[in-house]
Amino acid sequence: MHPKFETKSNRVKGLSFHPTRPWILASLHNGVIQLWDYRIKTLIDKFDEHLGPVRGICFHGTQPLFVSGGDDYRIKVWNYKKRRCLFTLLGHLDYIRTVQFHPGELPWILSSSDDQTIRIWNWQSRGCLAVLTGHNHYVMCAAFHPKEDLVVSASLDQTVRVWDISGLRKKTVSPKSFGESEAQRLQADLFGGTDAIVKFVLEGHDRGVNWVAFHPTMPFIVSGADDRLVKLWRMNDSKAWEVDTFRGHFNNVSCVLFHPKYELVISNSEDKTIRVWDLNKRAGIQTFRRENDRFWILAAHPTQNVLAAGHDSGLVMFKLVSERPAYTTSASQLVYVSNGVLRAYDFASARDVPLMPLKKNSSGPLSAHPGSLSFSPADNAILVYYKGDGGHYELYQLAKDGRSSESSECKRGSGVNGAVFVGRKRFCVLDKSKSFDSSVEHSAMDRFPLVVKDLSNTEIKRIVPALPMDQIFQGPIVGTLLLRSDEKIILYDLQQKKAMAELAVSGVRYVVWSYSPVMRVALIAKDSIVIASKNLEQLATVHEIIRIKSGAWDEHGVFIYSTLSHLKYLLPNGDSGIVRTLEIPVYITALRGNRVFCLDRECKNRVITVNPTEYLFKLALVQKRYADVLAMVQHANLVGQAIIAYLQNKGYADIALQFVRDERTRFGLALECGNIEVALEAAKVINDKDCWQRLGAAALRQGNHQVVELAYQRTKDFARLSFLYLITGNTEKLEKMLSIADKRGDVEGRFHNALYLGAARERAAVLLQSGFPQLAYVVAQAHGIDDLASQIAEQLVGADGDKSTLPTLKAEPKLLVPPIPVMRAYDSNWPLLTVSKGWQDALQQVTDDNKFAAATPEEEQPQGAWAEGASLPDELGAGAIAGEDAAAALGAEAALGEGSAWDQEAKLPEASPAPAAGEGDGWAIEAIEGLDAIPDEPVAAANSGARGKGEKGFYVPPTPGVPTGEIWCRNSQLAADHAAAGSFLTAMRLLNKQVGVVNFAPLRPLFLQLYMGSQVSLPCVSALAGLPSALQRNAQELASTPTGRMAGLPALCVAPGVAPLAERLKAAYNCFTKGAFADALLQFQTILVSVLLASANSRAEADELKELVVICREYSTGIQLELKRKEMQSQGGDIGRQLELAAYFTHSNLQLFHLTLVLRSAMTCAAQHKNYLNALSFARRLLELNPKPEFVNLAEKVCRLADANKSNALKINYDERNPFTMCCGSFTPIYRGSLSVLCPYCKASYLPQYNGTICTVCLLAAVGQTNVTGLNTGAPE
Repeated sequence: MHPKFETKSNRVKGLSFHPTRPWILASLHNGVIQLWDYRIKTLIDKFDEHLGPVRGICFHGTQPLFVSGGDDYRIKVWNYKKRRCLFTLLGHLDYIRTVQFHPGELPWILSSSDDQTIRIWNWQSRGCLAVLTGHNHYVMCAAFHPKEDLVVSASLDQTVRVWDISGLRKKTVSPKSFGESEAQRLQADLFGGTDAIVKFVLEGHDRGVNWVAFHPTMPFIVSGADDRLVKLWRMNDSKAWEVDTFRGHFNNVSCVLFHPKYELVISNSEDKTIRVWDLNKRAGIQTFRRENDRFWILAAHPTQNVLAAGHDSGLVMFKLVSERPAYTTSASQLVYVSNGVLRAYDFASARDVPLMPLKKNSSGPLSAHPGSLSFSPADNAILVYYKGDGGHYELYQLAKDGRSSESSECKRGSGVNGAVFVGRKRFCVLDKSKSFDSSVEHSAMDRFPLVVKDLSNTEIKRIVPALPMDQIFQGPIVGTLLLRSDEKIILYDLQQKKAMAELAVSGVRYVVWSYSPVMRVALIAKDSIVIASKNLEQLATVHEIIRIKSGAWDEHGVFIYSTLSHLKYLLPNGDSGIVRTLEIPVYITALRGNRVFCLDRECKNRVITVNPTEYLFKLALVQKRYADVLAMVQHANLVGQAIIAYLQNKGYADIALQFVRDERTRFGLALECGNIEVALEAAKVINDKDCWQRLGAAALRQGNHQVVELAYQRTKDFARLSFLYLITGNTEKLEKMLSIADKRGDVEGRFHNALYLGAARERAAVLLQSGFPQLAYVVAQAHGIDDLASQIAEQLVGADGDKSTLPTLKAEPKLLVPPIPVMRAYDSNWPLLTVSKGWQDALQQVTDDNKFAAATPEEEQPQGAWAEGASLPDELGAGAIAGEDAAAALGAEAALGEGSAWDQEAKLPEASPAPAAGEGDGWAIEAIEGLDAIPDEPVAAANSGARGKGEKGFYVPPTPGVPTGEIWCRNSQLAADHAAAGSFLTAMRLLNKQVGVVNFAPLRPLFLQLYMGSQVSLPCVSALAGLPSALQRNAQELASTPTGRMAGLPALCVAPGVAPLAERLKAAYNCFTKGAFADALLQFQTILVSVLLASANSRAEADELKELVVICREYSTGIQLELKRKEMQSQGGDIGRQLELAAYFTHSNLQLFHLTLVLRSAMTCAAQHKNYLNALSFARRLLELNPKPEFVNLAEKVCRLADANKSNALKINYDERNPFTMCCGSFTPIYRGSLSVLCPYCKASYLPQYNGTICTVCLLAAVGQTNVTGLNTGAPE
């Protein structure tokens, strides 16, 4: 049984597969109908209108409809596209057991009911066509024949009836005259109808029959009943008879059907089993059992090899036989098995030839399908491995000339888990059938050995691995294997008999190796793929929501894999995507260019043509092959939002810009990569205010104030525009802005522009017109504008001549005048400090260099600093220098002297004619005064002495080394080492992976302490900061190691082992003894935090750290119980609950003296509240510990008091005889056998409702995490 999909729900009573889509309907006992997509394992929809259980459900074959019938006597027809019920058919008088659409073209619905009738309905006219009566008990099932006009029904009257409904077809489909219809109507009224008549009545069951089904192609009927039997019937045109009976179920058989593809019968029962019966052998061949769920219903997909079964807690979908073809590939051909024949397919010529028939398997159809092949081209031998019958293999020797052979002699071996070739004339099997040698230690008896054999099937070597293995796979080289063990894959060397490498990955099913261009391996699980190197170093991982079927490597190192519905790719860096969709599932065998060779489930070879441009483009980007990137940008048809988003996320916005045609998207990408020119073009097309504002801000950051000016003009942002003119020194446009503000009536803008221009008269006029004559007078008086000041003074003094209204100025007023611009830069943009080259610029530079070197003789290449600029693109080289500046720059270089390399221009061949008069005037230069007095120097000779031949003269700085912190993180998996390196994030990830820590706040001071303790600052020159230096704890070893500092580890400020924590533990014990429980709890929790960052030098120290965690957990749990009790006692809480907490405290694993204190407290508390039986129990336990004399005296008194009053005044939830653990969340006992979850670090127990919460004991880990590896203390294995 191969489970594919499982759900958890109420009891499933009905199932139906959609004929074409990957959907299944499940009708539940609570009245809900669920629609599931079993390919992506998702609930699509729910339909809830029935009142009570829904027992019957069925999809229509072609229409978007399904029908349901329930215990509310109603048949409902639904449209799943509209997600509602279309109509309801009423007529049955009791529970409806099954409903079914007609499998052909007729618009009929068949229903069976507990009212002892079967009805046929027309869902188009919404009426009842016929009522089939004859059963005298509940009709449990009714079904149409797949091809003929027959109906079969099963009833609790112990009979199976076959009905002929050909008359009903003639009546409803064939055209009839009015007279014939009236005659038939009268005959039916008098003598009964002949629309549906009983053809056969099958009797043989001793109890009620629950299910019956037709064979899809043969004249067989199968039935299951409450007599626990499955019966097979055969029929012809005249009679029907019992063929055989299948016995094996131990309870009522609830459903039975034929497998649509194999000669099998499948039945399920209330005995919690599904049984498979062979029609040819007439015997049971497989049984699948559930522990707690009874099975009620079965369904088979009409075209696919998949079945479903409904049980008490949901449904399970499964296959009986794997449909994956067995195949293996060599360099140029595919070897596979099809219909029991070994075949070879040549990829180049597409020639498919049979090699030999395989030996037929007598175990039945479920065991005849091979699981895998292993081919040895050097020996021309093949191993065929079968998973059935406990696992066995067959070894075949092929003909050397490659021709087909009729001989199928083989050598067999059984009881194995996998068989692969490991070298020339050698293969290996994982033997699980034979016992081990006597020389093997007893501890290895639970491990299967690896057995190496030769081509004669003779055992050569037997190896017992160190760990238990359950599967073997092909290794990278001769003599190696990949072993699967629990949660990891191990690379094993058979010669050295040891593991070479391992990788933590679970559920690996298939392994695919790539040998070029780099050796890598793809480990394929059910829904994930891990890419690793040949040494099992993980490179990439991808997870899918649907099953992964197969995969293969292409010649570029890209892994192409198939799911149920897609072909996808996975790059070595982890990027993945879709290549194309699939109509049917396929299994990839090889890739050649843009062709994907694959096998379908019918073992037919298919060739799928794909477009590899997308993943090759991404691969070129990852590998920084910019020449290939440029070629694809220019010629390939790469479009779509996915590729644009990919480039944008990877930081290649400038490349993404080449693919975009939407102007708004181009605008955003251009801003992201700093391409102001493209952004300006897009903004002109969009002409949106927001775009202009964003463009202005981006251009301002680059100093392109000309684009900023245009953006401010388009948005009419006059305030920013005026300030831009101010900082660029453009006073002419500032004056224009002043006049524009005046015309617009913008008083504030007019004042600001006057302020920027230093126009004091204009500012005074603005203030005067705005109603501020005093301010206007101050401005005019301060700036010496006497005529304007006198005019304003006359207005302020008025006719009475009172000068007191005039404002007085300071003795030495300061003029508010803007600085005069020294250099006006509005004609050109501001220079940038750095010019970053894009990928195209770098590629163009390399291209130009190559062209220039090929076209110019070596002795004629420019020398000096200009040699670098000669190969730059125009926008960065001399072509970007225009006007007088260019002339001056080139003139200075040309005037260096006659020895300059530029003088050799006159010696060039006359292939290029000299420019005519007037054409080259822009490059004319004049002599520089005083230059003749400077002696010439041999520039070329000087340069050649400084550099080697052909070098560019760049200064190449030394390559920066690897930071010490990064080296520490590489060399260690200890969280303490990562924290000491300052990599707090990776330290937190390690702790989360190892012990599930999610709350890192308590660890912050320890992280900082470790980091500061691993660094030292060396003083140097006065007034300068010290030089930081890292402290290595293995400094002496590094001095004698060839790798030097690359193997370093940080010095930890805490000594290894338990010794540093011993004093804290003593202090915690002391607080506990004194009764300072809050302080003691803090001490124990601090120790738990410190253990996470402790290290161990031996296994003994590691065990001591683990024991310390247990001690702190027990004390912390007990202290919290006591603190809770004291809190309730102070608040006058429930007395019974106080007694419970005191009793639970006594079951903590404490030191003996501390336990006596706890027992005395619990005994006193119980005796005070008259729970004498509990007090007696505590007293006896106390006396067993030989406590101090005063404790003995008190305990004996309590015993005498309890013997006189053998009763408990309060009933509490405490049973000392039933072992339990304490829930640290609710402080209630979790008795043995009850469900619980644990803290992954301190192992404190919790009830399931606390799953996912932070542990209250250690305050660090999330309760319930199971995928943890355990705390790594650095102890040697």
